Amino acid sequence: MLRDQLDKLVTELLDKGVLYDDARKEFEKLFIARALQRTDGNLGNAAEMLGVHRNTIARKISEYRLKRTA
Repeated sequence: MLRDQLDKLVTELLDKGVLYDDARKEFEKLFIARALQRTDGNLGNAAEMLGVHRNTIARKISEYRLKRTA
């Protein structure tokens, strides 16, 4: 099911001319933002949820100018 959803999304993005780097950045930004929402802004918990180091989350928050809490 996930693969089918991703396949449809990728097809739509390609049809619209979205570049790989732009799509990757937007996906990463949204993925991290949702993890932060679910963990009430807790970096350690968000990092664990995503399977990355908390320093990575902190760096990405800065890079994408995300807010830790909604």
